[in-house]
Amino acid sequence: MDRDASLDDLRRAVQECHACELFRDTTQAVFGEGPEDARMLVVGEQPGDVEDRRGHPFVGPSGKVLDRAFGAAGLDRDSIYLTNAVKHFKHRPAAPGKRRLHQTPDRTEIVACRPWLVAELARIRPAKVVVLGATAAKALLGPAFRVTRERGKALPWPASAEHPEDFEGDGVLVATIHPSAVLRADDREAAFAGLVEDLKAVRD
Repeated sequence: MDRDASLDDLRRAVQECHACELFRDTTQAVFGEGPEDARMLVVGEQPGDVEDRRGHPFVGPSGKVLDRAFGAAGLDRDSIYLTNAVKHFKHRPAAPGKRRLHQTPDRTEIVACRPWLVAELARIRPAKVVVLGATAAKALLGPAFRVTRERGKALPWPASAEHPEDFEGDGVLVATIHPSAVLRADDREAAFAGLVEDLKAVRD
């Protein structure tokens, strides 16, 4: 990967990525979006069905939850760079006209896609990083990291990363649940409130 490539160059190049098998059954790779001078960068798991079709991150049901959480936490989505740890949509086959259901990326797929995320971080150089859910956390912090144990805590960035040599800057990282977990929760109100509190922690 060209270390001097711009985000636009990377956005075009990722469409040709065949580092794992996920590219074979998707519409397109979905790269990150947001201001290049964003002070906050948010990393999710992977694009969903809607994101895969539209080519933009967090525009489906989880994105709507995240937008509400941003608003409740006093954050402006337009000032945040949004991306995913895995750029292609991993899913189960679905009947024609039915929404495809996601499958969790495995370690091989996370590692294969990691250079794209490293490149985004190197170009944005955010002061604050939010990882949403286990896949994003494992991509940056290693397979042993547990969101349930560390969520909402301000962790040092990049010293907490699995490969700190990949990152530059002096900021913080906060892990929290993925907004899709709110949609799956028995008590959605409580799950949403927890997500908002974690976002407030990184805001402050």
